[in-house]
Amino acid sequence: MSRIGKQPIPIPEGVGIKVKPGNLVEVTGPKGQLQRQVPTCLEIKMEDKQVSLLRPSDRKEHRSMHGLGRTILANMVEGVTEGFSKNLELVGVGYRAALQGKTLVLNVGYSQPVQLTPEEGIEIEVPSPTKVVVKGIDKESVGDTAARIRRIRPPEPYKGKGIKYEQEYIRRKVGKAGK
Repeated sequence: MSRIGKQPIPIPEGVGIKVKPGNLVEVTGPKGQLQRQVPTCLEIKMEDKQVSLLRPSDRKEHRSMHGLGRTILANMVEGVTEGFSKNLELVGVGYRAALQGKTLVLNVGYSQPVQLTPEEGIEIEVPSPTKVVVKGIDKESVGDTAARIRRIRPPEPYKGKGIKYEQEYIRRKVGKAGK
């Protein structure tokens, strides 16, 4: 049995879970509501303050979907209670970020500022000109938005300039050797 898949998911106070036909799971909590399709081969079992996922057999497809389905459901529960966030840093002379309404404006060495409008349910904060915080209740869309921002100017290995995650380590390369 999957080590992750067999663990039950505790349901905190104020969180409601509904299972609709076709394994469409709806999780409602204090921060909002999420809907997601859990793999249809799994059976969702609701107990008194816990949710468990059961697989029909030990076939490879069922084993792989077991842990995935449990992780998706656990992330939904965590998202509607606490939410998720990703922190980004801008490294480089003159690199800065600003918010204009809900649009993120980045000056990262291009001839024009780069503008990025987040999708629905994603909130972007700029606590300082070189820091960007992406927040939301859906882990996948928070990570995707942070990756799209980083992709605008990924960090380069020689000077370390670019947009990087807060805890990311950039492996530096040595430049050309002078004669």
